[in-house]
Amino acid sequence: MNIPETFGENVFNDQVQKETLPSEVYKLLRATIESGKTLDVSIAGTVASAMKKWAVSKGATHYTHWFQPLTGLTAEKHDSFIEPEGDKAIMRLTGKSLIVGEPDASSFPSGGSRATYMARGYTAWDPTSPAFVKEGTLYIPTVFVSYTGETLDKKSPLLRSMTAIDKQAKRVLKLFGKECKKVSTTVGPEQEYFLVDEEEYLKRKDLRLCGRTLFGAKASRGQELEDHYFGMLKPRVVSYMQDLDKELWSYGIFSKTKHNEVAPAQHEMAPIFGTTNVAVDNNMLTMEIMKKVALKHHLVCLLHEKPFEGVNGSGKHNNWSMSTDDGYNLLNPGENPENNTLFKLVLAAVIKSVDDYQGILRASVASAGNDHRLGADEAPPAIVSVYLGDQLGALVDSIVNDKDYVPKTAQKGSIGVPESPIFPKDATDRNRTSPFAFTGNKFEFRMLGSQANVADANIVLNTIVADAFEGFADELEKAKDVEKASNEIIKRELKAHYRIIFNEDGYGPAWEPEAARRGLLNNKTTADAVPVCFEDKNIEVFVRQGVYTKEEAIARADIQLENYIKIINIEAKTMVEMVRRDILPAVSDFVAELCTNVAAKKAVCEELPCIAEKETISALAQLNDEVVGLTNKLEGALADVDLADVVPASQAMAHVILPIMDDIRRRVDKMETMVAADYWPYPTYFDLLYSVNN
Repeated sequence: MNIPETFGENVFNDQVQKETLPSEVYKLLRATIESGKTLDVSIAGTVASAMKKWAVSKGATHYTHWFQPLTGLTAEKHDSFIEPEGDKAIMRLTGKSLIVGEPDASSFPSGGSRATYMARGYTAWDPTSPAFVKEGTLYIPTVFVSYTGETLDKKSPLLRSMTAIDKQAKRVLKLFGKECKKVSTTVGPEQEYFLVDEEEYLKRKDLRLCGRTLFGAKASRGQELEDHYFGMLKPRVVSYMQDLDKELWSYGIFSKTKHNEVAPAQHEMAPIFGTTNVAVDNNMLTMEIMKKVALKHHLVCLLHEKPFEGVNGSGKHNNWSMSTDDGYNLLNPGENPENNTLFKLVLAAVIKSVDDYQGILRASVASAGNDHRLGADEAPPAIVSVYLGDQLGALVDSIVNDKDYVPKTAQKGSIGVPESPIFPKDATDRNRTSPFAFTGNKFEFRMLGSQANVADANIVLNTIVADAFEGFADELEKAKDVEKASNEIIKRELKAHYRIIFNEDGYGPAWEPEAARRGLLNNKTTADAVPVCFEDKNIEVFVRQGVYTKEEAIARADIQLENYIKIINIEAKTMVEMVRRDILPAVSDFVAELCTNVAAKKAVCEELPCIAEKETISALAQLNDEVVGLTNKLEGALADVDLADVVPASQAMAHVILPIMDDIRRRVDKMETMVAADYWPYPTYFDLLYSVNN
């Protein structure tokens, strides 16, 4: 495979545009993409014709407006290029068809912002994200809005948030003599996932319906030996990863790193940074391709945050930064950050933003799946905090506490033998327990769940930092001495928001009470996290930056809670079905066999005690009765929940339904360890976690 030649071969990228478009049309299109200039609609017909011709040469017969509705997934409706011309058919894509489409919007979530009978919706081309050909169809990235103008997708507010941070960051940069055409946020979302054997997967009703196992006793070996992390890739996994890379590269996705993760059967793919909206599109495409490539290898790719209890779940680390069109990184501290006023001002803006809006930042990553992962010894806690490391931590301490800053510079490292090369050591370590950590020239937001649309978190990040920039710019534009005024702002804001900085162990038992003392939020469930989005302060920041209207902000919070309620409801009903139809009958059959064995032994010799069988029979009978009682309790509790009233319903799901489900699971998992393997109705954790890796 010649990677440079085949990379991006399925993408209508800059090179293809340059080759297929007239030079003036190409320049106008690139001005929109690179500088944010309004699209000149007069060029749409020419672009559409070139795009169609290129797509047909790649085997495409259809096109689709590819968008991201509020389901958290992607959506597409395919139309053929075919058009009648007399008795013949021609292949055509018009400028109008490129720019706008009209899918039915009635069945997509709207959070009550529009009536269900109002069906009309529009998709509009996003020229900043390249089109691509997949499986015989030209995919055109688009936004999605209703007939009355409400945004019904995740792309529209993401683009608005990028516009907001571009506008406000340029105001700050101008004050420091660094004018530019555009400031863009960039993202590199790492992607964790599990691979399981397809045959075993198909035998698990819970995996198929819920994406996670509702039952499952721990295997005798999990991740205790810590031998899977960065371990040798097994042949079947190697074959999958090789095919995955080829597919991703063909779509211009910079799949850079691949390795085994901590848990058995868990792996990770990390891409190179990209402009945020393109990175979001690429990540949505990546998740789809991961699943499809897995099936070709008779595997199933699990993207749920916690498919298996007792081993690490999967996240999606969101590496976020800001750069100008000429390559200046606003989060690069330089060799002497203590003298870099602009960097310190940007850092203060980020710290202020994260503290002021920690609630909506936490809410942006809240989901039923991620609730199982956050706060365990595998992921950051549900408490939002900022890690700066030794170098920047010392700098901030010196500013806040009015003391001299002692620079910590990078050192040379060695293992102490002459044959070993001398290697450069960074000026600071990394903190894997921090939810929001500075890692050199970017922040790594580590709270995202593995199946999340990364647009959600980046909409919030872009918006709140833009808001801080706006406040700083308003103040500095009135100042006579920008340098002096900047340092006053830096000191003031770092002192005011010092509580959000935590450079120690986020897993440690001391952090939770310390965070409470500092007044930081600790919303452990989606039901507790999302309601902060209804607070005026958290709505107004989106309205102020032009990202959401008030109605759109409220609608999205409603949809997030609705989705949470539906997922827990599905899981609970699946659990009831598995217990009643599969588990209880299996346990009863095994107990019946034990009883038969006891009776047979007694028939031979009345004095035989049969202690082992009797103890097992007694224990299983008691557990069976307890599971039946709890299952009845679960069904009754579900019947009492008014699913339409989202705030109390979500509270009931989090604090009533899930605890009952946990009680049922503990007993069923205990029974699994006592019932003969031939009787247990589902593949075990051993079957699932080791069928691929062994």
